[in-house]
Amino acid sequence: MFGIPGKQAVTLTPAAAKQINTLMARDDRQGLRIGVKKGGCAGMEYTMEYVSEVDPMDEVVEQDGARVMIAPMAQMFLFGTEIDYEVSLLEAGFKFRNPNVVDACGCGESIKFADPQQS
Repeated sequence: MFGIPGKQAVTLTPAAAKQINTLMARDDRQGLRIGVKKGGCAGMEYTMEYVSEVDPMDEVVEQDGARVMIAPMAQMFLFGTEIDYEVSLLEAGFKFRNPNVVDACGCGESIKFADPQQS
């Protein structure tokens, strides 16, 4: 929808692709849908959910066997994002490296995008 021909909307690191494949196989899911919603102290939050079927309006990204669907309203916010899966001593989870983010809260759970009127 908002893509550039020949370029995927998001990319996955090998660790993220491996984790998504594990999750898809465990529950026989079609993939992982990502999006954004209003919330958090910075204004927006990422959303993630397992899906059993692909919505025809989703942007589908397949890499190394992993499938990520991008909800229609999130496509312009997520274009160019790299998704990683990191494991540390205290936590494990998906990390978004999004070039469209202009600010984030201290805990990293919510983000802010540039105001469209300023672009």
